Amino acid sequence: MATLLVLYKNPADPAAFDRHYFSTHVPLARKIPGLRRYEVSAGPITTPQGDAPYHLVATLSFDSLDAIRQALGSPEGQATAGDLGNFAQAGVELLMFDSKEA
Repeated sequence: MATLLVLYKNPADPAAFDRHYFSTHVPLARKIPGLRRYEVSAGPITTPQGDAPYHLVATLSFDSLDAIRQALGSPEGQATAGDLGNFAQAGVELLMFDSKEA
């Protein structure tokens, strides 16, 4: 299994971010080919030291890193990426990795 971890930085207007994210961005992202699972954080993002600079964390699961790359290059992936400028002005970080049971 491979993961695309998306870290959305704290927006100036969290309510507007959430409205757009859940009404527009999530439906776009759910159309990405090869997507196996889509989870988002619920509630505040924290660290052991306190608040984190992130408003929301999305975890998207795919079969492999190649599947993630293909998904991001697809028309649906490009449409989803193109939507980021409509609500994620504070910044977003994407991490991709394979995982295994430890």
